[in-house]
Amino acid sequence: MVIQRDSELRIGELPLVSIAFGRRGDDAATAHGVIAIGDRARGILALGGEATGFVAVGGRARGVVAMGGQARGVLAMGGFAVGAIAVGGLALGLAAMGGAALGLISVGGAAAGYLSAGGAAWGRHAYSSRRSGRGERG
Repeated sequence: MVIQRDSELRIGELPLVSIAFGRRGDDAATAHGVIAIGDRARGILALGGEATGFVAVGGRARGVVAMGGQARGVLAMGGFAVGAIAVGGLALGLAAMGGAALGLISVGGAAAGYLSAGGAAWGRHAYSSRRSGRGERG
């Protein structure tokens, strides 16, 4: 069963709000709108299991700002985050912060990068609580 509703108010060719839940055969229903909500959502603000948009929130989120279990974006926040600025359990990015962080600048329980700080840190400039002093070079 598929539930799909679009608002009558449109901005350009997109409905202001689009909601879609359910499956059509092997594919999940897709919501396309300025605000998209559903199993698969595509919009400026996308909320759903698989969300893609400027701001995306969901299990798998992709966008400029992405938040979710698996997040990819310029600013990514989630269990597994990949982005220019990444925050999460496992964070990969230019600047990364998380339980395990890998990036040019990284902070976390375990951090690796050019400039890194954390419980265990590795990199050119590493500051770690497991060593006294400035950390090791190299």
